[in-house]
Amino acid sequence: MTKILSNRNNLQVIYEDNHLIIVNKRAGDIVQGDKTGDEPLSEVVKSYIKEKYNKPGNVYLGVVHRLDRPTTGVVMFSKTSKALPRLNKIFADKEAKKTYWALVKQMPPKTEDTLIHWLKKNPKNNKSTAYTKEIPDAKKAILHYKVLKNLDNYYLIEVELETGRHHQIRAQLSSIGSPIKGDLKYGFDRSNPDASIHLHARELSFIHPVSNDKIHVIAPLPDEPLWKACLENRS
Repeated sequence: MTKILSNRNNLQVIYEDNHLIIVNKRAGDIVQGDKTGDEPLSEVVKSYIKEKYNKPGNVYLGVVHRLDRPTTGVVMFSKTSKALPRLNKIFADKEAKKTYWALVKQMPPKTEDTLIHWLKKNPKNNKSTAYTKEIPDAKKAILHYKVLKNLDNYYLIEVELETGRHHQIRAQLSSIGSPIKGDLKYGFDRSNPDASIHLHARELSFIHPVSNDKIHVIAPLPDEPLWKACLENRS
């Protein structure tokens, strides 16, 4: 299990070296600034680095990938301009393995399957629609899932992404009748009290862009009863 290396200012750092920093994002945090004007996670990480290493002036930080605001889990940033293009290439070439956990109320049609859809984003409502056939301006989306556990009223699903599309997991699971708990936008019947959804970026594996070491991190689950139940009787 990955340890939390630091928990300053509500920032959970789960991996850090000279080139990378990986954090466990909380629900509600935005990775990069947007029209809301809320402080993004990238600025929080910069402040952490500036304080920890007593750095003068501006701190360099590159955003490697993003998570939706209501989701939690692994987010990686680059601390050097040397590492950023290499990390971007790792993600573009699909050499980073990303594993997510999701909680759904409706059991999927199969306990294990590969989903292939074409996703079309509507910028007006910031929502993607999943189609079973290719349509104009839609992007192919592929994921693999398996049901890990029955939690009485919910099912724990593990998802591996083969592509990285806008709201991909949310849209594809909804399209098979299994919207994620709390995800009103994609068909769940009620929201979570903290406006989160039960989607967690659980694991990330990749080859370090500078050292060539294999990096594998696991993001601790949110401190919440339903997520805690997912770990009971698991090795």
